[in-house]
Amino acid sequence: MSAYGPLCQQFYDADKPRPDDAELAWYLDRLPRDAGPVLEPMCGSGRLLVPLAERGFAMHGVDTSAAMLAACRARLAAAGLEATLVRQDMALLNLPFRYGAAFVAAGSFQLLVDPAHARSALERIRAHLVPPRMLLLDLRVPDAALHPPGAAEVEVRSVRDASGTRITLRSESTVDRDARLLSMQLRYERRGAGSAIEREDEALAITWYDTAEITALLESAGFDDVAIEPPAWPGDAQGFGVRATASR
Repeated sequence: MSAYGPLCQQFYDADKPRPDDAELAWYLDRLPRDAGPVLEPMCGSGRLLVPLAERGFAMHGVDTSAAMLAACRARLAAAGLEATLVRQDMALLNLPFRYGAAFVAAGSFQLLVDPAHARSALERIRAHLVPPRMLLLDLRVPDAALHPPGAAEVEVRSVRDASGTRITLRSESTVDRDARLLSMQLRYERRGAGSAIEREDEALAITWYDTAEITALLESAGFDDVAIEPPAWPGDAQGFGVRATASR
């Protein structure tokens, strides 16, 4: 997985600035309020971390992207809030803190396409948990996995950033159903006066799970109570949530 760069971060924040009320409520209904700080690995620019901090949770965030963490710090400062933010790979998580709960939102866990990497991430999260030792995951099966295109699929979208400048994303996606891999070549461009003035290229891949597979993976990482929940995004027929706890 390549780290999200500055243009990606700016596109992401303009495209998805905040969670909608239903998604935020999904976490508010499940996260314990009396178990100390909450950890969000893969916190990105704070799309969920900041609203949860606004509602009184002591939040800690981890991400591999310096650009995303910088944006998260700026969001926190603008809201007059504080949170502990650390740049680390979730699969190598090593923090001097312990948490009653952790969560990975919006399918971000599926960016860990190597099964060993994914299991290591879950093991490292579990090692940082204290009672009630809860982990929440929000997962989905991508549309292309169910209906693979016959050739590479190209999509172009654009947004305007905070300054009003347009950022365009061109994505080219291919699907390997047998390997459970959706691979994407991404190009971000910020344009001015009709020509590209800034460009960023990234490669991403995501995998997907059915409920039995993610349950087995969590159990192999030491979680012994795994429950499948409704999706965090209402109406997402291809999504589902997971609540897992560990007895020790």
